[in-house]
Amino acid sequence: MARSAAETVDDYLAEVSDEARGRALARLRELCRAELPDHTEVMAYGMPVYERGGAAEIAFANQKQYMSFYLMRSDIRDAFEERLAGHDMGKGCLRFRRPESIDFTLVRDLLRATAAGPGTVC
Repeated sequence: MARSAAETVDDYLAEVSDEARGRALARLRELCRAELPDHTEVMAYGMPVYERGGAAEIAFANQKQYMSFYLMRSDIRDAFEERLAGHDMGKGCLRFRRPESIDFTLVRDLLRATAAGPGTVC
């Protein structure tokens, strides 16, 4: 999916044509909403973003070849370095090529660590 022009996360998810990807992205949203109670869900940069105090800390996106989970907090990435090893990871994102490859337990733990307190956003 190219950068989305969707105005809401509901609209964004409705654009996903692959049913399995749609379910996986909806599950990521559910986790974000459940684990990030002090964050605001917005559309920014063409994807769902979770902000605290106006700073984007978490986001996810449906890309052409994979789904991305963006973790903008370097302190959280550093704290989870061992668990993130072996995952397809860019500077600030985890990439999942197939919906069934998403480690929702790891994602939940990353979200809980993010929710525990503010930190430096890269």
